[in-house]
Amino acid sequence: HVTPRPGVVWPMHSAVLAHDAQVAAAGITTVFDAIALGDVLPVSFRTENLTAMADGIEAAAAAGILRAEHFLHLRCEVCYPTLPDLLAELIDRPIVRFASIMDHTPGQRQFVSMEAYAGYYQVKYNLSDTEFAAFVEQRCNEQKLYAEKHRRFTVDACHSRVIPLASHDDATADHVVEAERDGLVIAEFPTTLAAAEASGAAGMGVMMGAPNLIRGGSHSGNVSARDLAARGLVDILSSDYVPASLLPAAFLMAEVVDGIDLPRAIRTVATDPAARVGLSDRGEIAIGKRADLVRVRNLPVGRVVRTVWREGDRVI
Repeated sequence: HVTPRPGVVWPMHSAVLAHDAQVAAAGITTVFDAIALGDVLPVSFRTENLTAMADGIEAAAAAGILRAEHFLHLRCEVCYPTLPDLLAELIDRPIVRFASIMDHTPGQRQFVSMEAYAGYYQVKYNLSDTEFAAFVEQRCNEQKLYAEKHRRFTVDACHSRVIPLASHDDATADHVVEAERDGLVIAEFPTTLAAAEASGAAGMGVMMGAPNLIRGGSHSGNVSARDLAARGLVDILSSDYVPASLLPAAFLMAEVVDGIDLPRAIRTVATDPAARVGLSDRGEIAIGKRADLVRVRNLPVGRVVRTVWREGDRVI
């Protein structure tokens, strides 16, 4: 919403309102706005505008003009050279309520397949083969220099402020052992069955993308959310890159996965995520909880959100 076209920067207040309207219309009453602390490029729009984006969300919330309640989810790229500075700039804001440990180094985690990595980044940045080889070498060098010390800095900073932490794209049992050692509570998008099983056994909430479940597979070629759900290994669905995916994914899960009924599926987009990040006042319809409610019409063309209430007030 801030950059609707390449080279176009939209006014921040308008972008925040458009994003808020989109998530509320999808039936979302609490949203964790995920912003990336770091990038694969030394300088990018996302890193230069972190403060402006956070300021825009806070200003809109303070003015009482947002339909959903917005928190910040800090996606901490541990290989980024200046991650500690970016984290220090944002972490003490009250709206920061969740963080992920990220490492998008080629050849591991999300991008075990170098073909998939090239298909994403070489195409995205229009790099020649020579430029792409240098790009990959730089990413690997940054991992060696920064990954471990920045991971420790991030984990310590979040634990000292009681901010829940997630792993990201765990692929191996060793990744899960590392996450368990560091007190992470959510396994965000494990890429293999083995990592999902190990995460569940370690007591972490396994989170998969709703778009993965709807599409029937990962766009990166990793493990299918449907396959994990069939094995009882999906605790949470995330909207990931499609805000409108949550409710349709929950309904679809109940339809296509044996052993999961609609109440259980709805828990993956409401009760379980709220509990995992310490939001004990919401996530279910119960006495003493917030009246965050969604009325959905079940039509042949799909599920349509008709009315949304947040804390008892109608917002859609």
